[in-house]
Amino acid sequence: MWIMLLTTMFVAPQVKVIRNIEYARAGNLSLKMDLYLPAGPEGETPVILSIHGGGWHSGSKEASPGTDFAQYGYAVAAINYRLIGQGTFPANIQDCKAAVRWLRANGGGYGLDTRRIGVWGASAGGHLAALLGTSGGVAELEGDLGNAGYSSRVQAVVDYFGPTDLSKWRPTVDPAVNTDLSESRMMGFDVVRYPERAARGNPITYISKDTPEFFIAHGRSDPLVPVTQSELLHAALCKAGVPSRLRIIPGAGHSVLGLKLDDEVRAFFDRCLRGR
Repeated sequence: MWIMLLTTMFVAPQVKVIRNIEYARAGNLSLKMDLYLPAGPEGETPVILSIHGGGWHSGSKEASPGTDFAQYGYAVAAINYRLIGQGTFPANIQDCKAAVRWLRANGGGYGLDTRRIGVWGASAGGHLAALLGTSGGVAELEGDLGNAGYSSRVQAVVDYFGPTDLSKWRPTVDPAVNTDLSESRMMGFDVVRYPERAARGNPITYISKDTPEFFIAHGRSDPLVPVTQSELLHAALCKAGVPSRLRIIPGAGHSVLGLKLDDEVRAFFDRCLRGR
């Protein structure tokens, strides 16, 4: 079972929220986002795509990280995506890519700067944020959920304690026997028994020279996702020459609030998306 403390919903009075925008349909399932828009001077606004956690089987856009960043002049698009039971991998990452494409196709009407889109995810959302960052242009993960003429690449990635190598995360058995093993349920097979197949869901698999800059954060005392998962990703990015910063916080667990890194994340996005 996954237990994760996320930020509570906070909406600054100067922020406009447009809820439940349909960005795609997967069969009969409507995929929706909440769009947080800052008040202030007119002009194109850079975007942060926010991806919630919950072990790929629970959670919702209302518990996404960083929605309060709209008060700092960012548009934040918090999305729902297909959970376990609604579709196995790569359904979830295809939904995330569809959300980016929708923003590029429709963002002009909301005053968004669709050339500058970052992504921020926590836990399972961190895994998807990292995968979104490394797999730009990977056709098999794009899906067919609309706006195919637009790019799903992002320009900056914040990954909070996301799993990476699912086959090395923890021992597992057939997911049909133990339904708590969400990584195997998400992939649709035993990820330890078939590590070569599990590599399709590993962000490290797709790292290239075009991968955007990463900011990775992890609590040293995280009881659910070992800090080694973030260390593996950081090392692979650095080996490929991709700028990456890894912040390991002593005493912190599996919690966005516990990391207390909002100022550093804001500085990261300011530099990557605003050139400050």
